[in-house]
Amino acid sequence: MKPIRDLAVFGLVAVALLALVSCSDTKPEAGTSPTAPATSAPPSSAPIPTASTPTLTALPTPSKPWPTPKVTGEPESDAPLAERITFAIAKQAQVTAGKAAATTVKCPGIDTVETAGKHELTCTVTYAGKPYTGTLTVDARQYSASYKFTSQSVAIVRAKVVDAVLRTVTDAAKVTCTMDDVAVVKHSGEPIACDVTTTANAVQPYKAQVSGDGQVLVAKA
Repeated sequence: MKPIRDLAVFGLVAVALLALVSCSDTKPEAGTSPTAPATSAPPSSAPIPTASTPTLTALPTPSKPWPTPKVTGEPESDAPLAERITFAIAKQAQVTAGKAAATTVKCPGIDTVETAGKHELTCTVTYAGKPYTGTLTVDARQYSASYKFTSQSVAIVRAKVVDAVLRTVTDAAKVTCTMDDVAVVKHSGEPIACDVTTTANAVQPYKAQVSGDGQVLVAKA
C-alpha cells in the first residue's frame, strides 16, 4: 500500500494536467498572421492614351508637262490617202490618251475617199484593246483633200489622270481613281472620280474631266 503522501502528489499532478488541457486553444502556426480584410483600390484618374494620327508623306508635284508620246509608223507623203488618214487618227488617239500603244482604225468605205466629193464615214478606233467610234468627214478634190475626225469618246491612261490630280492637290499622299489602267470616257459625260488622301490622313473627293484633245481638268467634287 502506497503512502498517503504519494497519492496526494499524484492527485495534484492529474488536476494540473486536466486544467491545462481544458484551458488550451488551438494557436496559429508559427510564421502566420491573421488575414486582413480586402480593400478595393481607388479608381485611377490617369487619362486613357489614344492613338495618334500618322502624318503621311506628300507625293511630288509634277514639274514638267505630261510628255507627248512618240508615235511611230507614219506613212510616206505619197502613200494612199486612206492610209495617211487612218494613221493620223491613230496618232491623235495615242497623243490624247497620253501613251503610245497598239492602235487600229477601221473605217468601212475609206478606200473611196480619193474620189472627188464629200464623204462621211463611221470609224472604230481601238486603243490598247479599248474601242470607241467616231465620224470621219473627207472633202476630196482633184489635187487635195481635207478631213476631220470627231468622237464623243476618248481613250486615256490612268497615269495621266493621276498626274493631273497631283498638279491640283499639292498635299496629296495617295490618289485613287475609279478607272482601269486604260479607260474610254465621254468628254461631255460623267467625269472620272478620284479620292485623294492628304498628308493629314484625310480623304477628299475630286473629279477629273477629260476634254476631246486629252486635257484633264481636275476640281473638287
